[in-house]
Amino acid sequence: MHVHPLRPIPLSLSKEGRWVHPAFQTLQGVRNGPFVELADGRLLTVDERGLGVSSDDGATWSDAPPICAGVTSEPLIHFLLRTGSGVLVMLYVDMAARKFAWDDSVGEPKECGGALCSIRSVDGGKTWGDKREVLAGCFANFLGFIQTAKGRLLAAVPLLVSKPGRWVVTSVFSEDDGLTWGRGNLIDLGGHGHHDGAMEPTVMELRDGRILMLIRSNLGRFWQAFSGDGGRYWRTVMPSGIDASTAPGFLLRLHSGRVALVWNRVGPESGEAWQKKDCPLHAEIPCSWFREELSIAFSDDDCATWTAPLVCARQQGGQVSYPYVFERRPGELWIIAGFTWTGKNWGGDFLPLRLKVDEKTALAAGKS
Repeated sequence: MHVHPLRPIPLSLSKEGRWVHPAFQTLQGVRNGPFVELADGRLLTVDERGLGVSSDDGATWSDAPPICAGVTSEPLIHFLLRTGSGVLVMLYVDMAARKFAWDDSVGEPKECGGALCSIRSVDGGKTWGDKREVLAGCFANFLGFIQTAKGRLLAAVPLLVSKPGRWVVTSVFSEDDGLTWGRGNLIDLGGHGHHDGAMEPTVMELRDGRILMLIRSNLGRFWQAFSGDGGRYWRTVMPSGIDASTAPGFLLRLHSGRVALVWNRVGPESGEAWQKKDCPLHAEIPCSWFREELSIAFSDDDCATWTAPLVCARQQGGQVSYPYVFERRPGELWIIAGFTWTGKNWGGDFLPLRLKVDEKTALAAGKS
């Protein structure tokens, strides 16, 4: 197996407390995604600058006007998918219409609203139309938009509810490449606070056809939900065995058949105790907000068991969180963190984290 030479970590990043595992390379010029591969192998992305197409693995991008209002630089707030029939579908939270405010005196949402929308292209991204309001409400980040083996488009999204104010999760799905949409039942873990409840889920299809959802929680681990009907109803909800901070994770089925999970663990790899924070407006219980390390693990048995977590990157005193994972070609993983700050609570400098690693190299590094 040929391994490309590693780029050294720039000294300026080292001074800021940034460490990257030597098995990982830094991607140069790449945007934050999301990405889809077009029929001719080029990459397409949409961000606040508009639609971009790259013929050189993201080193340079074409310029194009925005395809619709409401797309911002907020990470994991919109996703692209190229369906089996070649239609491009973008599912997104309309950030131009989104309203979020919190009444601290009563701990309830105030004047919140917006919409989850979709838009399509049937000509490889040249023109876009068929905009739909998928659901009305106040939505937050979601981590994944998939097409099942039977052709259903599926995503899980967090929705803000009140009395008590908290987040719940529901699914949205389409049987006709994004022309019409349905929704699933609500998954409610309880809680009270503007960052409490069932939050920021990620989804994938298991080999037996069931859909697995991993849900961010404040309970020291991901909660998991299973659907036996392609993501329409979720009748099994339970805690998972995966420890996690109050931060989301990203699941991806790889070409090899393995599953990759990238996330923030509940505490440091060193095992050093991490102090939970008591933030009553955020959550009704103290919880871990550890986001200084971003880890990856793999599963060969459909998420029943996992390899030992491998820390991809560390930002001492800051955060590397909200991961997006893209398999550029079989075995080549791109890992991008949406929130990468050098200081606590979104303080200090913003230092992008965009990494590339070979799947087998990461597996070997995790065993060493």
